[in-house]
Formats: sequence, structure tokens, C-alpha cells
Amino acid sequence: MTTVSTEGLAERLLPSVLAAGALELRHYHSGVAVETKSDESPVTIADREAEAVLLEALARLAPGIPVVAEEAWSAGTATRTGGTFFLVDPLDGTREFIERRKEFTVNVALVEAGVPTFGIIYAAAIGLLAATFGPSDAREATVVAATSGATTGAIEWRRLATRTPDLHRLTAVASRSHLNRETADLLARYRVASTRNAGSSLKFCLVARGEADVYPRLGPTREWDIAAGHAILAAAGGSVTTVDGAPLRYGKADAGYLNPSFIAWGRGYLAPPAA
Repeated sequence: MTTVSTEGLAERLLPSVLAAGALELRHYHSGVAVETKSDESPVTIADREAEAVLLEALARLAPGIPVVAEEAWSAGTATRTGGTFFLVDPLDGTREFIERRKEFTVNVALVEAGVPTFGIIYAAAIGLLAATFGPSDAREATVVAATSGATTGAIEWRRLATRTPDLHRLTAVASRSHLNRETADLLARYRVASTRNAGSSLKFCLVARGEADVYPRLGPTREWDIAAGHAILAAAGGSVTTVDGAPLRYGKADAGYLNPSFIAWGRGYLAPPAA
């Protein structure tokens, strides 16, 4: 079985991730036409061009490791993944991108044996970069999109660490574009004192940073939507489970890489308080 070491992976992928983000930012400022895919989700040329940059980099840096990328998969490209593979969401938060909100991200993750073991996220419009450097080492930094030739050693990184939740005053983060009644009902079962709304994989970053305790998503997502955020959150001390507390697994090719409803936690699964 072909494998890839996660050591130094953030460093090797950084130039291409920054390039994809800068490309997206140029389209963000100039405006793009919007198409609708077969699943009714939007797509733009920025999604496709950013994906091409990332796929070229992965083919060069990790030859032989399968890649499941959102736009290629949506276009009908089938990939045999095995136990180790990359997941790429070149532009997570396309709706935010289209609606001129800054919460869109570049996402790359490595999955091994059903678990995301590496993740990197870049939000070019707000200059936020987050990545894993080991099983218990997640970091973030401020990196402007114009940065070229950056190395991880030259970046001023801040360690990410989740916080111990106050079980009587939880802070939740919820999707800005996909908040539904089921999610609101779930949050009502917990002692949530405040709720923040955010777009894209930045919701995972808020929990990883210790600014929120829980992020529920009761609705359809694909594995590439959340794998990078999952890896970063786990390395910061958090976890992602199904609604009933089982670990979330990856590699569900036969199900079209669809995720079940899930909850991202600052620490571990919390059962709802007794009524």
C-alpha cells in the first residue's frame, strides 16, 4: 500500500495552497459567473482553477496517493481510494464567495484508515492559515494572499487549543448558510448560552481556537467539506462524532462520500442534559 508521511506536509503544500487562495481572491474581487451542479450546489471558475492548482501539487508531491477532489468527483471522475487518500475542497463556502462574504477557504486533508490525519485550511480573504503539524499539534497564522515563497518556518504560528467547556454555558457555532430547524432543535437540548454563525470550514477553526465549544451540522455534507477542519480540530484537542457519539469515519465511496449528521466538539462527546 502506498503511504505518505505527514511530517513536513504542510511545508510542501503551502505554496500551492497560498496560490489557490490568491487565485480565488482575484476572482472574488473581479466577479465570476455562477453555474449550478447536478446536486443544485453552485460552482464557479474559481473552484475549478483552484482545484487544478492543488491537484497538480499533490500529483507532484505525493505521486501514487489517490485524490478525491470535489469538482473532479462532481464531473464524474471516479477514484479508487484504498486506505490512504487525499480529500480536496478547493473552495469551501462557495455561497459565501458568491455573496461577497469573506468566509471561504481552501481545504486539503489526508485520510488514513478512515481518519483524517492531516489538514490545511486557508481563508485568503481574511488571511487565516491553519494546519496540523502532528497528532497533537495544530497551529494558525495570519498570511496575506499576496505572500509568495512563504515557508512554514518563516511564518509566526500560534498554537491552537480547545477549551474545557462550561456545561451550563456552552458557546455554539452554526452554519451561516445551512442552519436548519433540526440543528436549532439539537442546540436547544443543550445549555447553549450563545451561538455564533460562520461559513465554510472556519467553524472548525473557531472550536479549535477555543472560541466555541460545539458545532453541530444536521444536514448533508461531503467528506471533502469537513476533513481538513476535522484534522485540525482533533490536533487541537477536539473531536467529531455522529449525533449519537460514534467517531466520524471517512472513505465512504459507495455512499458518494456523504457524511451523516455530525457534531464537532471542543473536547469529547457530550450527551444532552436530562430534561
